[in-house]
Amino acid sequence: MTSVQNRILEPGYTRSTNFFQSDRILRHYLQHNCSEDGYKYMLAKWKKLGKQAAVEMDKLSMTADKQSPVLKKRNYLGEEINEIEFHPAYRKLTAIAIESELFKVKWDDKLREQFDVELHTLGFGSGYLFVMGEVGLFCPLCMTDGVARIINNYGEEEDKARLLPKIAATAVEDLMTGAMFLTEKAGGSDVGANLVSASHFYNKYYHLNGEKWFCSNANAELILALARTDGTIKGTKGLSIFLIEKINKDGTANYKNIVRLKDKIGVRSMASAEIILDDTVGKRIGEEGQGFQIMADMINLSRVYNSVTASAIIRRVLVEAYQYLSYRKTFGKIALDHALVRDKLAELAAIHQANFYLTWRTIKALDHADNGNQKEKHLVRLLTPMLKKCTAYDSVYACREAMEAIGGLAYIEEHVVPKFLRDALVLPIWEGAGNIMTLDMLRASIKSSGLAILIQEAKRILAAAKDDNLLAILDELDDSTHRLLRLPKDEMELNAKYFFEELGNIYKIALLYENRDEVSKEWIDLSIKYLKQHYFKSRKIRMSLTRNEVEKMIAWVF
Repeated sequence: MTSVQNRILEPGYTRSTNFFQSDRILRHYLQHNCSEDGYKYMLAKWKKLGKQAAVEMDKLSMTADKQSPVLKKRNYLGEEINEIEFHPAYRKLTAIAIESELFKVKWDDKLREQFDVELHTLGFGSGYLFVMGEVGLFCPLCMTDGVARIINNYGEEEDKARLLPKIAATAVEDLMTGAMFLTEKAGGSDVGANLVSASHFYNKYYHLNGEKWFCSNANAELILALARTDGTIKGTKGLSIFLIEKINKDGTANYKNIVRLKDKIGVRSMASAEIILDDTVGKRIGEEGQGFQIMADMINLSRVYNSVTASAIIRRVLVEAYQYLSYRKTFGKIALDHALVRDKLAELAAIHQANFYLTWRTIKALDHADNGNQKEKHLVRLLTPMLKKCTAYDSVYACREAMEAIGGLAYIEEHVVPKFLRDALVLPIWEGAGNIMTLDMLRASIKSSGLAILIQEAKRILAAAKDDNLLAILDELDDSTHRLLRLPKDEMELNAKYFFEELGNIYKIALLYENRDEVSKEWIDLSIKYLKQHYFKSRKIRMSLTRNEVEKMIAWVF
């Protein structure tokens, strides 16, 4: 029998039984940024999903991660079938996701009309909670939502009526999932180097031929793929976009040769593959040559999904570290009573809040932009790559730091942190690496009014908050924008990296001020103080936060 002294954690150790109920920051934000009807409609679903994510999803997620999808190239008769088999845990996770109505609230005709001004906010409320239990499946969910967006915005009425109800389904057997076949060997992120060709044969239907190199959610029923209808037109201008359905209208399989599944370091629960299109039937969406322009709409939504994933991961690993260190005794006292431990948790808590509010500001901007607000449309064009870059980086950092804070136990694969670390590693790469995001922010600054809008919004908030120090730094940045955009190309790109990092840090603190009220000031005031010290290095002696202050920043209810 284990003695009282010979144990890892002190008596009384407990964990959250509901990630929605125990997250004061999330609940406060959704209560204040959803309509009364929208919040009321989703509340029971969020409570249920919060409980599932805290209680049962870890086991399902670990199982789906260890029992990764398997490609069955042939059946016992030697016939090529190209089927991908999943562990039942994956199907159960899918059911949990769609029962939370992250899709139905956005794509059911009645609900879409009722909640048109907050569709992304309501849907991502479920998505954020789901990621705290499972990351890998969120990629297929992301692409399914993106396919629905493209069909809704650019597709024919017949396709909308036939396919969108399948995406709004809340039963697994009725669901159609989506995928985006974008990258090829020749270019990777340089999509303009793509080689896959499309040959017209009837109406808007084409035969697609060539190899797609990284096809996530490879078994999707609905796939959007870029291909060239005219090989003489180089770059992205020569690309058109096609809807590939898994099953043809006559009931036969739409042929795709799945070469192999990718053996990935993370997000192993879902299938990514190398696929050769061989006279695969695709229906053109939009006009020829508009493919990349249309696909960009899906890519930008995917980048927001990426950031929701990152923000939720930061929260989950922070909580894992906090719960553990609250009951771990080291060097004669509870770990959280050591100044350096408190400082690390305070750092992660402040980083979480900074990313949380930036993520949800971008979601709000996307909701406004989809409802015709041109100012918010310009803003979301800049915010999306800014958000994606910083949240992705911080999620990997947070996982590593949480692992170190917990110690060797969090290095063992039985713990959830290793899986979250492996899964987080894809986020800086998925939908464009950090350098691509910097270049995209530059393009947004040149081609839209987003930069001026963001700076003016931050100035307004900081002036109201009477934060003269940050306002002075922001004024200096604002004055330097014209010089930045007139530099030679190489210098402009290099300096843009540091310009946007500093601007993003200031804007994140401004958003903390913006979301501050009588309730949220309890966690926000401490985070503002910490982030100003963290982002804008000070030579002053750092003040050690008390345990009570750190716990306020984490805003967690055991």
